[in-house]
Amino acid sequence: MVARHGTLEPRSTQAKRSSVKCVMDSIKNSSSRPALEGITLEAMVTRLAGHIGWSAMAAAVPIRCFTHDPSIKSSLKFLRRTPWARNRVEALYLDLIDHRID
Repeated sequence: MVARHGTLEPRSTQAKRSSVKCVMDSIKNSSSRPALEGITLEAMVTRLAGHIGWSAMAAAVPIRCFTHDPSIKSSLKFLRRTPWARNRVEALYLDLIDHRID
């Protein structure tokens, strides 16, 4: 028996709590986008623009910096301040990687 907050728990309950904590930690770590680790936003936008073009990017993520006079600089400025748009661009980049459009 192990004391936990003033009560006694059997060791099996303590082991279950420990394994649940490990599973929860691994879920948190797996959702942190390991595929994007080490890849800058600039690299993502540059690769997307080079491979699929600005018009396809604008169709996938309809934002003004992709549709009107697109540039890497204006896109980065907007995407760094706009989380929903950045998430869509990251998802588009992951699709590019998953489908191996090289």
